[in-house]
Amino acid sequence: MNRVATALAALLLLTACSSGSSSTTPEADKPEASGTTSTSPTAAAAVMPPIKATAVVAGLSDAGYKCSNDGSYGICTSGAASVWVLTGSHPRPPVVSLHSAGPADVASAEIAKVLPKTLEIAHINQGQQIVDWFGQQEGKTTAQLTVGDWLVEYSVEVDTEEPGAHLTLTDKLCTANCQAE
Repeated sequence: MNRVATALAALLLLTACSSGSSSTTPEADKPEASGTTSTSPTAAAAVMPPIKATAVVAGLSDAGYKCSNDGSYGICTSGAASVWVLTGSHPRPPVVSLHSAGPADVASAEIAKVLPKTLEIAHINQGQQIVDWFGQQEGKTTAQLTVGDWLVEYSVEVDTEEPGAHLTLTDKLCTANCQAE
């Protein structure tokens, strides 16, 4: 048991020393400090590297989504939810947006079904925090969260001809060609 504890401590120290300051920011640590008590090396080692939008679309396709290209976006559909990924040569997609049509509660539930897998495929490291936050938005028509380098915006269309829910993640580090025209 002592060897395991020593190995875990060494792995944690190695991870902390080798990660530098580029992947962790005080802002990224805020949700963890306020709600999560995990300090395991596994959590530190679970940081996924950024991947390009084309790899995200390919990953969604491999996961069973039906994908197509619509101008600047790769659009992948699973059930009643669709995932829009802004394409380009960025190191990671500048925008990942989930949409579903219908009454707010139904549309949000459809997004909730695909959200965890979508965030995992897109290599968005704060995925669990986003999923937890999204689960708390029931009954709201708009909400916003900043986690790590992502701005997360939730909105619901009510009393319109096309009701639905939308969850958009925007990369705050993107500086050029960050929105579709």
